[in-house]
Amino acid sequence: MYHFRHFHHKNSKKDYKQSSTDATPFAKKVLLLFFVVFLLLFPHYAPWELNHTQDNAILKQIFTLYFFIANQTLGIIHESGHGVCYILPCPEFIMVLNGTLFQLLFPAGIAYYYKQKGNRFAMYIALFFVGFSLHYTAWYISTAHEGLHLPASKSFLGVDAYHDFNYLLTAMGLMQYESFIAGLTRFIAYFLMIVSVIGMFFGAFTNSGKRREKRKKDS
Repeated sequence: MYHFRHFHHKNSKKDYKQSSTDATPFAKKVLLLFFVVFLLLFPHYAPWELNHTQDNAILKQIFTLYFFIANQTLGIIHESGHGVCYILPCPEFIMVLNGTLFQLLFPAGIAYYYKQKGNRFAMYIALFFVGFSLHYTAWYISTAHEGLHLPASKSFLGVDAYHDFNYLLTAMGLMQYESFIAGLTRFIAYFLMIVSVIGMFFGAFTNSGKRREKRKKDS
C-alpha cells in the first residue's frame, strides 16, 4: 500500500509540474506578441521621435500613458545616479555622466541577474528595456546643441538644470559630432530591441518544442 501511495505521489508531482509549465509557453507567446507590436508601433508613437503620430486614437493614448510611466521610472533612476555623486566625492564629469550610466545599468543589471539564473526569456525582456532607455538617451543627446541650461519645462525635476550631454560633449570636444553620436546611439538602441525580440521568439517557440518532444518520450 505504501509503495502505491509513494508511486501515486510521485506521479501527481510530475503531473503538477507539467501542468504548471503548460502555461509558460503560452505566456511567453503573449509577451512576445506584445513586444513585437510595441516595437513596430514604437517609431510612430514615441513622443521624442521626429515623425511620431499625433492623434487621439486609443493606441496613442496607451503609448502616451506608457511613456509617461516609463520616463518617470527612468527619470528617478537617472537622478539617483546623480544623487550618488552628491553623497560621494565624484569629479563633476562623473557626476554628470552617472545619471545616464544608472539609467542604462539598472535594466542591464536585471538582464545579467536573469542570465545568471538561467532565465533567458526574462533576460531578453530586460535587455529590451536597455534598448528603450538607450533610445531615450539618443534623443537627449540630439538636443545637446540647445544649450547648457535645461529649462524647468523640460527638466524631470521641474526646475532649471544643466543639460547633461551639452556639458559632456563640450567637455570631450565632441559637440560638432552630436548628430552622429545621437544617430549611432539610436541605431544601437533599435539593434538591442530587435535582438531582444528575436531572443524572445526563440525562447517562446524552441522551449515549447522541446517540451512537446519530452512529453512524447515520457508517454
